[in-house]
Amino acid sequence: MRQQLEPFIDAVTQLVFASDSPEKADAIFIPGSRRPGPLIRATQLYHDRFAPAIIPSGKYGINKECFAIEGFETEADWMSDFLIKEGVPADAILLERNATYTWENALFSRHLCDKADFTIRKGLLCCRPFHARRALLYYQTAFPDAEWIACPANEPGVNADDWYRTEEGRKRVLGEVRRLGDQINIQLEELIRHG
Repeated sequence: MRQQLEPFIDAVTQLVFASDSPEKADAIFIPGSRRPGPLIRATQLYHDRFAPAIIPSGKYGINKECFAIEGFETEADWMSDFLIKEGVPADAILLERNATYTWENALFSRHLCDKADFTIRKGLLCCRPFHARRALLYYQTAFPDAEWIACPANEPGVNADDWYRTEEGRKRVLGEVRRLGDQINIQLEELIRHG
């Protein structure tokens, strides 16, 4: 059965997933998250001196009215607390607290960097594995002059090599296929209207 489905699995995997070897960069970016995986990956990269700064982004999900972890007003605040507990100095963290979905994570992070006069020539992007392609596309769009390197977390069951094996993995990854189409269509419509 795997052999019959292999072309479909490969096509979805190529569309959804992106992963590169890390390189020295100006900053590590984390689009909104309530999961520790991207934060752990960002912490490792920071401690391995791949970048001197981390920029977590997020208020809460667009479908929510507040952030769901008690004691924190935004995703960015929770991520900052996590990073600090993992040994990242507070002055190495630049918070973006207003984004409610991935495009805003990228765009508002760009505005934050511009306001801080922080030029990004190369950025590392830490996110969930199945979120990497869409996040990468948005950050490339928001920072068109920068080089972007996808450094997603390793999250069993939703990685490029195992997502199709469980119902939960298939649900997450095929949901991402839908989001890619839906959200990119919104971007295309805006481009056509204003371009």
